[in-house]
Amino acid sequence: MTTPTTGSLRVPGATLHYDVRGRGPLLLLIPGGTGGAAAFDGLVGDLAAEYTVATYDPRGMARSTLDDPGAEQRVAEHADDAFRLLEALSPGEPARVFGSSSGAVAALHLLTAHPERLTRVVAHEPPVVEVLPDADRHRALLARVREVFRTEGVWPAMAVFAAGLRGDGAAAAPEPELRLPPQAAARAEQTMAGLPYFVGRIVPAFMSYTPDTDRLAALADRLVLACGQDSRGELPSRPAAFLAERLGTELVHFPGGHTGTTTHPAAFAARLAAVLRA
Repeated sequence: MTTPTTGSLRVPGATLHYDVRGRGPLLLLIPGGTGGAAAFDGLVGDLAAEYTVATYDPRGMARSTLDDPGAEQRVAEHADDAFRLLEALSPGEPARVFGSSSGAVAALHLLTAHPERLTRVVAHEPPVVEVLPDADRHRALLARVREVFRTEGVWPAMAVFAAGLRGDGAAAAPEPELRLPPQAAARAEQTMAGLPYFVGRIVPAFMSYTPDTDRLAALADRLVLACGQDSRGELPSRPAAFLAERLGTELVHFPGGHTGTTTHPAAFAARLAAVLRA
């Protein structure tokens, strides 16, 4: 993979750090979770053959620092960060955007706020559970996660959260200990370091966000709602399926599950490139 051009961008309340590779029209990748730009390391090499691919660490994650480390987070603010990156990297030119998980929530808001800047938005498993008929159940899950985080800490809260996402109510079995190569180990360490911020501020803000479905319906010709082939029926995939049906658009399936960008990077990149060309 080619060495990226790196840069930083001052935005209200934070400094964003980004990487750019390739040539062609701009494709901005918005990560979810705590992995930041590194979550897309397996995709950008293939995509950079067709696009100028920009990845970045969302505010508060990895290299992108907050002016106020205790600041509450808002979806609209994260979407505005993405817009400011578009303006900095491709001023006045329409761009393509892919977002996954919480990054897909930001991408949905970006589309409703700045449709003139976007030719296509691919939203992979945005956990906008407020659109679901059983949203009250998921509000209860979030309340439980917040309480466990407050009283017991990040790992018990993550166990409750993961069980709620699977819908089985049970904690996951412990994974066998693996000896990771140095780069993967460093990425895992970064992911773990970001968990308190993710659980304490990203999850509550992003999973309580309600998208403007009327506005999305008017923009459905440039929106692709997507989920993982292996995560059908799981909570993170259900809002995408619900919205696709409501908007009368096709639900596109990508390789892997919720973290398919990491587990199936080559196949995921090929699928994304095909969707962007369609």
